[in-house]
Amino acid sequence: MSKPWQAVVLTLYPEMFPEALGAGVVGKAQESGLWSLETVDIRSFARDKHRSVDDTPAGGGPGMVMRADILGQAVTHVLEKTEKSQPLLYMSPRGKPLTQARVKELAAGPGVSLLCGRFEGIDERVLQARPIEEVSVGDFVLSGGEIAAMALIDASVRLIPGVLGAEASTEEESFEDHLLEYPHYTRPAVWEGLEIPEVLTSGHHGKIEAWRQKQREELTKERRPDLWRKHLKDRRGE
Repeated sequence: MSKPWQAVVLTLYPEMFPEALGAGVVGKAQESGLWSLETVDIRSFARDKHRSVDDTPAGGGPGMVMRADILGQAVTHVLEKTEKSQPLLYMSPRGKPLTQARVKELAAGPGVSLLCGRFEGIDERVLQARPIEEVSVGDFVLSGGEIAAMALIDASVRLIPGVLGAEASTEEESFEDHLLEYPHYTRPAVWEGLEIPEVLTSGHHGKIEAWRQKQREELTKERRPDLWRKHLKDRRGE
């Protein structure tokens, strides 16, 4: 039997996990052994009785910065215990934007290690001295990397075979082929005067498929012109 997909999280707040990751299909998948979760408390590598992990920024300025010596040990500990092919990602607003394509790559691998920063961030030398990839979940700033790490884990785990059950359920989701997902409807047939589009109750699978594709294209053109341009390039083979 193959090893379960592994998520290792370096954090100052291990008590934040699994939280949301323990619910729904992702939580059930963990209970079934399809993936595993381990937290590494960065404070356990501190040397003083106060378990200090931060200090004032060099050059002055507000806030505190996570120290390179302590964080470096924590990162080395994780790198030594995980497979070389398991990437270590630092959740950072200045990182490369996380995409569905990257999530697919992560889900297809042995797992992922995630470094969650706090305060003003981490000492830059850690990023220079260790094989760490900076990743962003959006153009906004959180109080720490833990919530971003949960989002990345959730997005990856749901793509592991057997987690969602119906593999086809991920084939027409948003961002596949650089298109957003089409609208969904269910009973009742009429709600507050609004009806389900007639084509969806026609039983004509060809027309339904064509309608859904058109909806994906129209929504993407309207809401995400950046994705629409990528879709057109792919369609032209550029």
